[in-house]
Amino acid sequence: MKVVLFEMEPREFPVFAAMGTDHDVSHTEKPLDFEYAGAHATAEVVSTFIFSRLDRQVLEQMPALRLIATRSTGFDHIDLDYCAAHGIAVANVPSYGENTVAEHVFALLLAISHRLPEAMDRAQRGYFSPEGLQGFDLAGRTLGVIGTGRIGQHVIRIARGFQMQVLAHDAAPQARLAAELGFHYTDLATLYGEADVISLNVPSLPETRHMLSANAFAQMKDGVVVINTARGDLIDTRALIQALTSGKVAAAGLDVLPDEPLIREEAELICSIYCEQHDLRDLVANHVLLRMKNVIVTPHSAFNTREAVQRIAVTTVENIRAFAEGRPQNLVAAPVGSATKEKE
Repeated sequence: MKVVLFEMEPREFPVFAAMGTDHDVSHTEKPLDFEYAGAHATAEVVSTFIFSRLDRQVLEQMPALRLIATRSTGFDHIDLDYCAAHGIAVANVPSYGENTVAEHVFALLLAISHRLPEAMDRAQRGYFSPEGLQGFDLAGRTLGVIGTGRIGQHVIRIARGFQMQVLAHDAAPQARLAAELGFHYTDLATLYGEADVISLNVPSLPETRHMLSANAFAQMKDGVVVINTARGDLIDTRALIQALTSGKVAAAGLDVLPDEPLIREEAELICSIYCEQHDLRDLVANHVLLRMKNVIVTPHSAFNTREAVQRIAVTTVENIRAFAEGRPQNLVAAPVGSATKEKE
């Protein structure tokens, strides 16, 4: 099969190189987008990361496409309806680093609780004084975990190690899990009202978009800390800025923002004025977050450890090989009429 790998980094090459003996494999560092899709019209398999936008306009230019093997757990960057209707299977990496992302949750939280960015900046400037840098303990605080899937469960395990109390909310609560890990499920209103820290660990879905809205922030404790390592559109950015400004939210640790590709460069932000599919107000709001002193933003790097990247690459290669051999695995979308079931 003709396989094209997008958004490739040198560290991924060794894992994917072995496929070259069985398939026609090419790669590029660029994401797959509308302008670039036509050059790969004969590709039968594409593998992308989350910064590619595989919408109808892109996929229509690739009539030979049979499989999208995304190197991520999330697949909200792919038009699943189009894929299902046009015979394109979609496979993801269902598990590669629940501990990796959960550790990043606490990297952000500890940086906030111990005011590490300010402390490091002060020390580097030669002002070696702790005055005005008082933080807070995690022990005894209540962590609200929204989403108790693989990552959420690992967040809870770490939190219990820090002697935090844990409340959780999930569309499908697991009583046995709660008993095993020592936490309690509750409704969102109660979680918002009692949590000192809130960690988002749910996928981007229509029902989760802007789940942290102005109304949600109004229900929270004054001085709450918000951590988001999941998807940027879970939070109404403008509402978050207002909450941060008023003090309702004391600080935020964000590994994700909406429209991340458009805010990577100043030039792209300016050019976005002319792009009808994005709301400039949201883009400017995201940009404001990057400048706020009580916000820590990392560039969607929670997954980015040697071990996790290796696991992502290995699983993706296995997904492509399994598909080529007629035994697809880890499918999140199969063509209409397909009898194939997901295997994990």
